[in-house]
Amino acid sequence: MNAIYLDNAATTALRPEVVERMIKVLQEQFGNPSSTHSFGRSSKSLLEQCRNNIASYFNISAAEIVFTSGGTEADNLALRSSVRDKGVTVIITSKIEHHAVLHTAEQLQKEYNVEIKYVNIDACGHVDYEHLKQLLQSSDKALVSLMHINNEIGNILDIKHVGELCKTYNALFHTDTVQSVGHYKLDLQDINIDFLAASAHKFHGPKGVGFCFIRKESGLKPLIFGGEQERGYRAGTESTHNIAGMDEALKIAYSNLEIEKNYVTDLKSYFIQQLKVAMPTVSFNGGCDEFSSSTYTLVNVCLPIAPEKAPMLQFQLDLKGIACSKGSACQSGSSQQSHVLTAILNEDKLKQPSVRFSFSIYNTKEELDYVVGVLKEFINS
Repeated sequence: MNAIYLDNAATTALRPEVVERMIKVLQEQFGNPSSTHSFGRSSKSLLEQCRNNIASYFNISAAEIVFTSGGTEADNLALRSSVRDKGVTVIITSKIEHHAVLHTAEQLQKEYNVEIKYVNIDACGHVDYEHLKQLLQSSDKALVSLMHINNEIGNILDIKHVGELCKTYNALFHTDTVQSVGHYKLDLQDINIDFLAASAHKFHGPKGVGFCFIRKESGLKPLIFGGEQERGYRAGTESTHNIAGMDEALKIAYSNLEIEKNYVTDLKSYFIQQLKVAMPTVSFNGGCDEFSSSTYTLVNVCLPIAPEKAPMLQFQLDLKGIACSKGSACQSGSSQQSHVLTAILNEDKLKQPSVRFSFSIYNTKEELDYVVGVLKEFINS
């Protein structure tokens, strides 16, 4: 069988329509959007049309979309600017956030003496909302930063409830939605979110582009200084072809959302069933086999493999043409244990190998059958 790609939470393949759109922009609308001549005006018009299109999917104004290089920059913009410009003295987050949030918060603690408070999570990695309420009650000038969907275990946060808590206690709310934009609909008029981060390459768009939603009249100032691009929030010539690619990818994602969601959900359900048949003692980290509280796009599997064989698993899967991840792709090349799994698993479970498999519309059940067969063969070898 050809190589099987099951690492879509790390990045996704570009849709052919996205490639076509980007090539056309590169060839025909290469002008600098800040230039006043016809080439520049054409690129500027395209840029603002993309901004309007993207804003429409979230029921917000185009002025609230700031294009960035991706989710990490958007997270940094929201957190750092909130501390520097909004007087935030407390960051409330969890220990299973993406490192783009955790490391940024730690750096802000060093630079600005910001206090970091970690909300409790249960054994499945779900946020303790009552504890979050207590932290908000005891904090002045707080920013809550909690991701909508965890990139390693797939847990879904009730962002509407968190937004209501933040509003009640006059706290800012930032959420990393890198794993949910393009896969879930978000009405930002209905949800009290101040800042949101998204990245195009998670929904079959190009790498190197994303956006930050910044609620109007936020008072934030830029991290990158220079020209007046992006209404002063983010200096530097905009990557027009990448932005057009992101616009195209998001349009297709939301136009086909239910059909593609049903297809991928069926893949995940089938994979879980086949794993349980082949390996009755298999377990699923973070409750990712519970569809009501976990994204349909991934599973994080704790495999019943002897600890001494665990180091060879990833190598063997790669040899067999299977691409997956032992944690988030940001640290899959590291020998360190996943900070997410460390926070929720006991020592015995941590000794067993855990693998994240993440799906897309380009996967098939035949591929999943092959993967299950390879895993079963490795366990029994």
